[in-house]
Amino acid sequence: MNTASRVLNTTGNCSSPLFRNLDKIVAVGDRNLTMDEVVSVARYGTQVRLTDNHDVLRGVQASCDYINNAVKTGAPIYGVTSGFGGMANVVVSREDAALLQNNMMWFLKSGSGQRLPLADVRTAMLLRINSHLHGASGIRLELIQRMETFLNAGVTPYVYEFGSIGASGDLVPLSYITGAIIGLESSYKVDFNGTEMDAPTALSKLGLQPLQLLPKEGLAMMNGTSVMTGIAANCVYDTKILLALSVGTHTLAIQGLNGTNQSFHPFIHQLKPHSGQKWAAAQMLNLLAGSRLVRDELDGSHDYRDDLIQDRYSLRCLPQYMGPIVDGIEEIKRQIEVEINSATDNPLIDVQNQASYHGGNFLGQYVGVGMDRLRYYIGLLAKHLDVQIASLVAPEFNNGLSPSLVGNQERTVNMGLKGLQIAGNSIMPLLTFYGNSIADRFPTHAEQFNQNINSQGFASANLARHSVGIFQQYMAIALMFGVQAVDLRTYIIDRHYDARACLSPATANLYMALREVVGQPPTTNRPYIWNDCEQSLDEHIALIAADIAAGGQIVQAVNDILSSLK
Repeated sequence: MNTASRVLNTTGNCSSPLFRNLDKIVAVGDRNLTMDEVVSVARYGTQVRLTDNHDVLRGVQASCDYINNAVKTGAPIYGVTSGFGGMANVVVSREDAALLQNNMMWFLKSGSGQRLPLADVRTAMLLRINSHLHGASGIRLELIQRMETFLNAGVTPYVYEFGSIGASGDLVPLSYITGAIIGLESSYKVDFNGTEMDAPTALSKLGLQPLQLLPKEGLAMMNGTSVMTGIAANCVYDTKILLALSVGTHTLAIQGLNGTNQSFHPFIHQLKPHSGQKWAAAQMLNLLAGSRLVRDELDGSHDYRDDLIQDRYSLRCLPQYMGPIVDGIEEIKRQIEVEINSATDNPLIDVQNQASYHGGNFLGQYVGVGMDRLRYYIGLLAKHLDVQIASLVAPEFNNGLSPSLVGNQERTVNMGLKGLQIAGNSIMPLLTFYGNSIADRFPTHAEQFNQNINSQGFASANLARHSVGIFQQYMAIALMFGVQAVDLRTYIIDRHYDARACLSPATANLYMALREVVGQPPTTNRPYIWNDCEQSLDEHIALIAADIAAGGQIVQAVNDILSSLK
């Protein structure tokens, strides 16, 4: 199975076999999980192993014992001996304590819309495991082990995209995971290695029996930020890839425009030493090193001839523009990794002091605000690329390239990349629109005014998921412009169209990756696009976007940039 298939099997809404990476194992419970490990389990089927640390496992059991004792003695604990939310004044008897938990899935079975990508649900299960291993949830190890079994066997519950306001965590989405792992009844469906089936049948195939929840277990399973955080983790991971590709695309554009490297001189950025700005400037210098398509002015010279003495802002101010985006994405990554490694249900049990505390770790505000910011940054990245494209196609600004980057200008009907620019223009405003916030638009009256502030973290993360997918399409378009531009600039410099002869070595890798993905190796006698009628641009967009989504050749070509972001 190729890389694209592996990712599409877990990120798409289709049912298809999950690729399982049996050579690697992610241990859970011994230490903090990284975002890379989470994505490895979610998308590539890396196996999960629960810790065998006796202290951790004893802590899980001790929290169960605390709850069982509280029920026996009639101690007041929210959601165990009381109703939920605005009905927490309802006293639940010892005899009904387990029934309360098993009833919870029924009134929360209210999801709607499309099914979430399987990778996001897998991430949610992994994070729920990690949350419960803190030993503060009062949940049996058996339930945690069931999620481990589901992950390792490629069994993924179906969860819907609407239903959570991110206040008491992801109640509705997590109820579908819970109903599936205990095999509540046949209306709970799962993807079993590409085959859709009902949860009880899936349990039977796994050699498991249906379970009844014990006191606190329903609340522990359904009260937390695991689904929104899982979606967010995948989105941040993808956005870092898109950030690296944006940098790579800018280096193609600068070479296509015969820009200068002087704007990235360390002297400039030492005098305004924001970390993201310095990183962006250093990347541009490294990526442009050895290029014959840029003006080498690091010695302080100004080779402007009849043109402007300095590049326009989209080139000259690139580090200053991208710097806060780089810093912001890194901050969001750190916050999501904290959320990944947190206990997020309520109440939380302090076994050592034999106490339970009512609080609000289930509020996904870090996720909601973080995903609002992530979408905003994606819009900024797209807007910057859109300006570069506009410069590349305009003879007034592109330093001698053909209008709309037409390849064969002798064929007068050729319009070049005119339609491609229009397609890009149709996408970029969507991405800036998606950059609007939703975390500040919560309903104050939710659930009898109990959830009178809420994070909208689940909605914000889902919007980020859509934004990432759209940006992958836009990135494909931007890269196509970059490749065509450097081919045309190479002809001006060297009188042939094979840009590898003039490109910097670092960007030559990206250039070749795109050429290979679309099946058009470079030649000396024609640029990427020669005549309009010789290729279908929509097919190229689809191939490039799919490769980006799959972490394929194009992503591998910017691995050095990605590594520098970690």
